[in-house]
Formats: sequence, structure tokens, C-alpha cells
Amino acid sequence: MSLPKAELHLHIEGTLEPELAFALAARNGVALPYADTEELRKAYLFDDLQSFLNLYYELMAVLRTEQDFADLADAYLARAAAQGVRHAEIFFDPQAHIARGVAMGTVVEGLWRALGRSEDKHGVSTALIMCFLRDESAASAMETLEAAKPYLDRIVGVGLDSAEVGHPPVKFREVYEAAARLGLRRVAHAGEEGPPAYITEALDVLGVERVDHGLRCMEDPDLVERLVRERVPLTLCPLSNVRLRAVDVLEEHPLPAMLDAGLLCTVNSDDPAYFGGYAGDNFHALREALGLDQERLRELARNSFVAAFLEHDEERRARYLAEVEAYEFE
Repeated sequence: MSLPKAELHLHIEGTLEPELAFALAARNGVALPYADTEELRKAYLFDDLQSFLNLYYELMAVLRTEQDFADLADAYLARAAAQGVRHAEIFFDPQAHIARGVAMGTVVEGLWRALGRSEDKHGVSTALIMCFLRDESAASAMETLEAAKPYLDRIVGVGLDSAEVGHPPVKFREVYEAAARLGLRRVAHAGEEGPPAYITEALDVLGVERVDHGLRCMEDPDLVERLVRERVPLTLCPLSNVRLRAVDVLEEHPLPAMLDAGLLCTVNSDDPAYFGGYAGDNFHALREALGLDQERLRELARNSFVAAFLEHDEERRARYLAEVEAYEFE
């Protein structure tokens, strides 16, 4: 669906399609434990978040050079543009690369080769958000923030991702306080597999401005009331929720109830190579499974630009919102 939209929850490593994985493996002399792309695709069936993460980190081994990261980002931006994405705020996981001997500069400069020309080439404006791995130590996160300091002209914010259960937001209080002092925007995954209390903690302890996922807020009416009152955006990822068994089937997704409650929900693709679709695919699947009408779809697209970190360019935000209103559905 080419309805104009912003993508606010997208892990660039999660856009690694099997074909590109094999191409980069060949370029870098990396042996993958799969015979071909078809066998690899069969591995994209997950029982939970951890089973996905195991494959996600395994395939990162093919990403070695600046050109690899540039090719990865450029391939995503081409697909995103074709599905109506006009603005993308892209997550990356430097700790997962540094642990493999790939320097922070290699990752950031490589991604920026694609992001820096994205608007001219793809018509997509971009921003880069550096995520900390919550199953790593807080000390490692602080070291990562320190390593990122030479590149903060390219990085607008920090996030928190990877295995949620057992790793509450409070673990990263100090690194988020340090990020705030550097003027970085703050988001965090919370309430996907973790409890609603993690959402509250992300707001109160980390000072996040958006909650990534936030699905389980519906278990806490007082939290829902607060999120509505404070207009805290939620970056939902419906196809991801089904693939990772947070929701059994898309027809049971709580998105309509969340919108009815007044929550500022957005729709995103998370790790689209692994979860069955990019941003437009998620919109299309929701329309088919939940019967969302055109106004509801337009509301979701509008929300995505409202929630985007575009305060430095309100003229651009207004232009994107005007595109949403002018869009004619097929």
C-alpha cells in the first residue's frame, strides 16, 4: 500500500533478505550454514523473540565493510519507497557489530553512504537511532554511547532492543541520562514480551518520548489512560507480533481497540525480511485482516508523521501530512 507514511520502528539489520545475505557472504568469504536462499527462508519460522534473535545475530556475520552496510540500507530504502515510506527513522545495533570486530565508524559511515543520498535517490528522508542491546550490560551500553560521540552529527537518538524479559528499563537509567545530556532523542522497546510495568518504567526512568511496541499496555487501563493523556506514540509492528507469537493471528490484533481507546498508534515493519513484509505490506495486511476502512488507515499514516522526530523541520512534517490527506485509495 503506497499510502504516504513514516516508518519509526525498523531495524536495519532486520532488512537483510536471503538473497543479499548470500551475496554478501560470497563477497566476504563467509560460510553460511544453509545450502541456498530457499533453505534459509525455511529458517524464518520462529517460536518466540529469542528464536528470531538467534538467526538475526547469526546472519549479521556477513556484514563486514562500509559497502555492506551501504548496500543493506540502500536495498531497504528502495523497498520502503516503493511502499509509500516518505520518512524513515532507522535503528541499528552497534554492539552486535563491535563484538564481531566491526568498528562503530564502519557501521555509521556505511549506513550514511545510503542515508545521506536517500532523499535524492529514493525520495525518503531519514534519521538514525542507535540501539543498546538490553541483554548486554549497562556498562557495555555506556561504552557504546562513548564510541558513538564522534558520529553524533549522524545519530538523532538512542533506543533499547533485543531480549526484553528479565532486562527491565531501569538497568539503563544512567546511559539514558547521559544520552539526554548529549541532546539525543530517547525511545525504547517495552511491553512486547515484557509486562506493562516495563512501559511505565521506560517513561519514568528512561524518559522515553516514544514506546516501541507497547502492545501490552492494554492490560493496564491506568497506563492506557496515561499514554492517551500524554500523547505518547506507540510504534506497533503487526506482522512481527504474529511471527513472534505475541498475537496468535492478525485478526486478533488489538490495534482497533487501541485506536478506539485514543492511543497514538503507528504501524511499522520491525524486521521485515524476517517477519513477512515491509511497511506497506503491514498496512495491507491490517486492511485485509481487520477490515480497517480508509479513514482508519489514513489516521495511522497521519499518526506516523505526528510521532516522527521532525521538530527541526515542521514544514516538512506539514508537507508529508498534506500528502496523506491528498492520497487516493485504490
